[in-house]
Parts: sequence; C-alpha cells; structure tokens
Amino acid sequence: MDFDFSQYFNAENLDKIIRIAFILVFGLGFFYALAFLVRRTVTWKMSKQSRMIVNRIIIYTGFVIITFTILNELNFDITALFGAAGVLGIVIGIASQTSIGNIISGFFLISEKSFELGDVVRLGTQTGTVYSIDLLSIKIKTYDNLLIRIPNQTVISSELVNVTRFPIRRLDLTVSVAYKENLSKVVEVLKEVARNNPLCLEEPEPVILFQQFGSSSIDILFATWFEKTNFVAVKNSLFIEIKEAFDREGIEIPFPHVSLYAGEATKSFPVDMISTKK
Repeated sequence: MDFDFSQYFNAENLDKIIRIAFILVFGLGFFYALAFLVRRTVTWKMSKQSRMIVNRIIIYTGFVIITFTILNELNFDITALFGAAGVLGIVIGIASQTSIGNIISGFFLISEKSFELGDVVRLGTQTGTVYSIDLLSIKIKTYDNLLIRIPNQTVISSELVNVTRFPIRRLDLTVSVAYKENLSKVVEVLKEVARNNPLCLEEPEPVILFQQFGSSSIDILFATWFEKTNFVAVKNSLFIEIKEAFDREGIEIPFPHVSLYAGEATKSFPVDMISTKK
C-alpha cells in the first residue's frame, strides 16, 4: 500500500509549518531578548532573587503565549482547552496541596528578604551558600560541595540564621588560663593579639569577658570583629597568635586534671607510686 505524502505537504500545510517555525524562532528570541533587556536596565536596583524571578516570569509568560499562538495556528479549540485545563487544574490542585503550600511560602520568603543568592545561611544542622531560590524550594551548596534542597514550607517554619547578612561579624573564642595567672596581664596580652592582627577591626573594639571559674581553669570570652569574608583566616590566625603569645609570656593554658585533698585547703593528698615489677 502506497502512502501519499502529498496530501500533507500541500501549499496550505507548508505555509502553516513556516508560520509555526517563524513563531517559535521569533517568539523565543523576542522573549529571551526582553528578559535580558529587563535584567540589564530595569531590575538593576533589585536583589538577585527578585531579578531571577522577574526573568523567569517573562520567560514563562513567553512560553505560554507562544504555545497558545501555535495551538491557534493548528486550529485547536482554545475554549475547550481552557475547560479541560480547568478540570485538570482542580484535580492537580487537590493532589498537590504540599506544592501549593511551598509556592505560597516562597512568595513570603521573597517578600521578607531574609536572605539573597550568595548568602551563607544556617538552617537546622545544615550550613551553606544559597545557590538557588525556586518556586518550591531553596537550594543550598554546602562547604563540602553538596547541594541540599529544602522545601519552602520548611524554611518559612524554621529558625534560619543568615551568617553573612551584615558586612562585619564577631568571632567568639573561649580562652582558658590557669588559676595562678595574673588576669590583668592576660587581658593585656589578648588586647595586644587583637591589635597586631591585621584582619581584626579596631572598631568595634574587641570584647574580653570573664565567663566562669571552671573545674581546672578560668574561662575568658575573647571576641573580635572582622569583615565577613575573612572568617577562616581570622579564626586560624587568632588560634596561632594566642598560643604563641601565651607561650612567650609564660601564661599557662591548663588541661583538665584532678587533685586529691585530705581536708586541708593548702595540702594535697599524698599519693605514692608503687611498682608492681618483681
């Protein structure tokens, strides 16, 4: 049985194919160019996620317009399609209440502006850089290069910490010294460490606070301010410099130990070491 292709590739159908191809090429090019132009000129004052959302709205709207234009060229009944879409939308809506909740939560997240693309956030046990903000979820890139997807409903109902929201941060270190040390001298040494570290800011001034009399040491809070991008460098350099300064000044950093007393405040309980070797 011979198949006659001529009935499909007549002049009318060929003209329709050319029009559809023109709509696809011109339509996609137009909406992508429009999105690029808006992103470059209109949204430069917006946040990164706002620019991303405006760009996606333009592209998605373009896809919808192009799709309906092509359906119209193919002589589909758009009214019947809308009716079928309405019924299908009700079914999908009932089956995807969680997705709808995530979409609504996403709009709340955008309006709150608690974080932007590139911010470092801590959500529960997860910490990382905000990689993407989508309709249903946000994606976080962790420091060990993992991508974590967190639903918007989870984000909106949980405590979220934006680590890099402000240009400067404070690093809190707990420094322990022996009871025999001169605390005034310890304070001066810590201040000198902060002054000599080029990554520590002079304003606000470092915070030095005596926290508690510990079981084997006096614990001191040593807090310095720094630019948010220098966290790792500041923490590592302060650890090294505090240790070197204490060694140089003869200040002891004690380790936990136990002393036995016989009931007197000044004399330790004597302990004799007995060898079991014969």
